[in-house]
Amino acid sequence: MPQKIPKSAPKDMVERLEKLKEAIEKYRYEYHVLDRSSISPEALDSLKHELVEIEGKYPELVTQDSPSQRVAGKPLPEFKKIVHKVPQWSFNDAFSPDEMKEFDARVKRFLAQAGVKNPKPTYTCEHKIDGLKIILEYENGFLKRAATRGDGKIGEDVTENVRTIESVPLKLNRPVDIITEGEIWMAKSQLKILNDERRKKGEEPFANPRNLAAGSIRQLDSRIVAERRLRTFVYDIARYEDAPERQYLELEFLKELGFKVSPHNKHCRDMDEVIGYWKEWQEKMGREDYLADGIVVKVDEIEYQNILGYTGKAPRWGIAFKFPAEQVTTILEDIVFQVGRTGVVTPVAHLKPVLVAGSTVSRATLHNEDEIKRLDVRIGDTVILQKAGDVIPDIVSVVPELRPKDSKPYVFPTHVPACGGDGKIERIPGQAAWRCVSRDSYEQHRKKFHYFTSKKCFDVDGLGPKIIDLLLEHKLIATYDDIFTLKRGDLLNLPRFAEKSVDNLLSSIQKAKRVTLPRFLASLSIPQVGEETAYDIAKHFGDIEKIQEAKYEEVEAIHGVGPIVAQAVVDWFKNKDNKMFVKNLLKHLEIEKVKAASKLSGKSFVFTGSLPTLEREDAQEMVRKNGGDVSSSVSKNTTYVVAGESAGSKLDKARELGVKIISEEEFLRML
Repeated sequence: MPQKIPKSAPKDMVERLEKLKEAIEKYRYEYHVLDRSSISPEALDSLKHELVEIEGKYPELVTQDSPSQRVAGKPLPEFKKIVHKVPQWSFNDAFSPDEMKEFDARVKRFLAQAGVKNPKPTYTCEHKIDGLKIILEYENGFLKRAATRGDGKIGEDVTENVRTIESVPLKLNRPVDIITEGEIWMAKSQLKILNDERRKKGEEPFANPRNLAAGSIRQLDSRIVAERRLRTFVYDIARYEDAPERQYLELEFLKELGFKVSPHNKHCRDMDEVIGYWKEWQEKMGREDYLADGIVVKVDEIEYQNILGYTGKAPRWGIAFKFPAEQVTTILEDIVFQVGRTGVVTPVAHLKPVLVAGSTVSRATLHNEDEIKRLDVRIGDTVILQKAGDVIPDIVSVVPELRPKDSKPYVFPTHVPACGGDGKIERIPGQAAWRCVSRDSYEQHRKKFHYFTSKKCFDVDGLGPKIIDLLLEHKLIATYDDIFTLKRGDLLNLPRFAEKSVDNLLSSIQKAKRVTLPRFLASLSIPQVGEETAYDIAKHFGDIEKIQEAKYEEVEAIHGVGPIVAQAVVDWFKNKDNKMFVKNLLKHLEIEKVKAASKLSGKSFVFTGSLPTLEREDAQEMVRKNGGDVSSSVSKNTTYVVAGESAGSKLDKARELGVKIISEEEFLRML
């Protein structure tokens, strides 16, 4: 039943809050009770974060049934119910260093108000394991009961299943009465073993370690649980008469009792050290055999924890500091169209700015008309945005529960003003893409120039898009060859140009006159011909004269070049204007021919992540100059994956296929 609208809260904000509650409750039930999910945990976190922000701005909107007041899900009916002797809490979330600094200031402020003079809390940091929370109760050192968290007050008795987990001690090293808390998880390597076995039997593989761990511990047959080889980390003492006075010492005490504790905990003297630990592990976490979506930060002094206490649902002395999410939710505010250098128009989503994978994003590609229809994405929709590794942000799906009532399906336009002429666009035969009917608009012209001087082509240092636009605006260039005829006097009168900057630019232009054949071919902006296709064609023919005279059958026969690309190449070089354009350009250039074979001949490379010293384009060029091939995707035909920091899904794919993974240092040694 909709709540009464307080005078201070706008009606649209109340409606948004109600829809958020409904959506979060639906996905929460799927994730915590049914152990399945139709959206990622990161996307669900993002919805919760938005709800908490609204409730923080309008506290009068907070109700008892709000997801912000709930700990987790209710227990399943198959197990005996357990009333927890110690209430189970969940931590509030933080997503940025600024939010963590606010948490630190809040802790100090609360302690000061409670009478602590000049409070200087320290913090214990632990990995936030993506598994299933477990509460372990021991009497006289023997395991008496194991329970799930449930709704925070009532959990499920899963003692028999937990007894099968090797890392859970059945008898402690001391005869103590104690209640501890920890996480049950499944190793990524173990998931792979189980899935390999299932594939051999023709069965569907399990989706992820977290859901499998949760599903396993709820099996009624403990023999199945034993076969799954689950693991645990215990991280907290919930009740014990003589508990240590520091959080970090609690972890040491738990190890002494015989529990398995994560080896990567750290005691931090201040919030700067906490943030440093967080940054370190968001880069290193992929190497671990378990999943973690952040770190848990707790005030180390138990005395301070007792003073700080709890809010209605979470401790004031702890917080979950999430790693940059690869999936978040945000609102699609508009759809606009970009015109590319070949006249292809691309729909671009303009979004309410949101933090994803460590950077604020306000735009994402929608690819083409078919993708818009597949997603049924509409202006005003709440969408799930994904960014993995070095991939451009992508809209994964729509959250239909949050769609505005007056929403209408998006209608693809027939005209785009930036196309020039009357702005009319047409669908390319046999493709999902649309393009401008007019091929000579100013927008296409400037985009071609931007690409011509970019790192992928002539790599003219100091001649970026802004300078190109300035030269076009002052009519100093009209065709590519004009770049190579620029003089000092042409440039000195331009804004932001002094003698030194002019000399530097002219030096870069002079250096760019020597170019490889693949880069030259790519720079021409022939439809369908990017840097990889340009390299394949250049490698096959060897020089530009042969390419200009090539017949369709010759081009189509090249490995990796299909009929559409072949026709585009042949048609482009048949055009008289294009022939003259290439002739004039070649007067200023020296084209390096492709080496037939060398050190990397027959080897295929994929690059992922940030390399320590090399730019991606430079590394790819080194491969090509040495006779190797470069691909943008990993397959069974890939010879090496060169992985740097923050490597994404390509690294996972390489591991899955057994492709050899090497570092930049190993790559350079090959050369």
